[in-house]
Amino acid sequence: MKIAIVRQRYNPYGGAERFVERALGALVEEGAEVSLITRSWAGASSGGFRLVECDPPYSRWLGGRAARDRSFAMAAQQAMRDGAYDITQAHERIPGCTLFRAGDGVHAAWLQHRARALGALGRLGQSLSGFHRYVLGAERDLFAHPALRGVICNSRMVADEISDFYAVDRDRLAVIYNGVDTAVFHPDLADRYRLSTRAAAGIPPEVPVLLYVGSGFERKGVPGLLAAFATLPDSATRLVVVGADRKLKAARAQAAGLGLADRVLFTGPLQDVRPWYGAADAFVLPTLYDPCPNAVLEALASGLPVLTSTTCGAKEWIVEGRNGCVVDALDGEALADGLLRLLQLAAQPAARAAARGVAEPLTLDAMAQRLLALYRRCR
Repeated sequence: MKIAIVRQRYNPYGGAERFVERALGALVEEGAEVSLITRSWAGASSGGFRLVECDPPYSRWLGGRAARDRSFAMAAQQAMRDGAYDITQAHERIPGCTLFRAGDGVHAAWLQHRARALGALGRLGQSLSGFHRYVLGAERDLFAHPALRGVICNSRMVADEISDFYAVDRDRLAVIYNGVDTAVFHPDLADRYRLSTRAAAGIPPEVPVLLYVGSGFERKGVPGLLAAFATLPDSATRLVVVGADRKLKAARAQAAGLGLADRVLFTGPLQDVRPWYGAADAFVLPTLYDPCPNAVLEALASGLPVLTSTTCGAKEWIVEGRNGCVVDALDGEALADGLLRLLQLAAQPAARAAARGVAEPLTLDAMAQRLLALYRRCR
C-alpha cells in the first residue's frame, strides 16, 4: 500500500503532529510505503518514511496566512498527483485527498463559537477576514470533492459538525479517537513527581493544584479561567498554566491584576508535562473550541478529574459528578461553580479511578488498528 500523509508544518507541541507521527509509525510497521508531504518537518522523527518537501514561496505582506496555505495546498495537490498514491490523507483542508483528518475541527463551527466571545467590531472583522474566507472555501471544496472517501473525526462532536455544516454522509465519517500511551500517562505519576515538582515550585504538598495545558490561550479559555479562579474562596488553591502563547505576558498581567500573581504559575511550553500531571489534583480546559485535545486524554489517563467545555470534543468522556464536569466556557458563573465541583471531586479517590477508567481503552494500539482498518477499506 502506497500512502501519503499531508501536513504543512511540524510543531513539537502540537497534538496533530503527534497523531501524524503515531500514524506514520503504525503504517511503517504494517509494511506500507509511506511518504510525508510537508513544507517543513524539521526537528521531528523521519525514520521509515520518505519526506516530500513542498515549500513554495508566498507573500507574507500581501497574502499573509491565506497565501501561505493556498501556496502549500497547490503544491501538495501536485505532489499527490505525481506520487500515484493508493491513499492520500490530508491534515490540512486540501481538496482532492482520499482521506481528511479533521484534527483542527470544523472552521465554520469555530467561527460560530468565536463570534459569541467577540464584540460587534470583532464579528465584523471576522466576517471580512480574507484568511477566514479562504479557509471556509477550502473546507467547503474539500468536503464536496468526489475524491474524498472518508473523514477521520477525533470526536463525535466533530462528526456532528461536519454532517450539520456540510451534509457529508454519516457512513463517510469515521470517529477514531486520539490514542494515549496509558503506560506513560498513569496515576503512578503522582508517586513519582508530586512532592518533588511541588517543592521545586514552592507549592506545599497539601495545597490543591489545578492544571491547564494548551497553547493558544484565547481560544482555550485562559482569560475566563483566570477570572473564575479569582473567585474561589480558598485562597491557597494554585493554578498551573503550561503552554506557549504570544500573549503570555498579557496573561501574566491579567493574573497580577486579579491578585493572583502568587497563586498562578505560568511555566511556558514544556516538552514533558508528566511531572505536572503527577503534581496536580485536577485538570481544567474551558476551551472556546477544541475538537479533541490530547491534553485531556493525558490528564484522564493520569487519573485527574477534568473540567472542560460544551464546545470541546472531550466532553463525551466526562460524566458530571463522576470524573469531572462540563460547562459553557463563556459563562463565568458556571465556570466558577464548576471549579468548586472539580476541587471536591479531586479529593475523591473514586473520581481519580473513574478518570483513569475512561482512558484505558483509548490506547495507541487501538487507534492504530482502527486507522489501518480504515485504510484497507479505502484502498
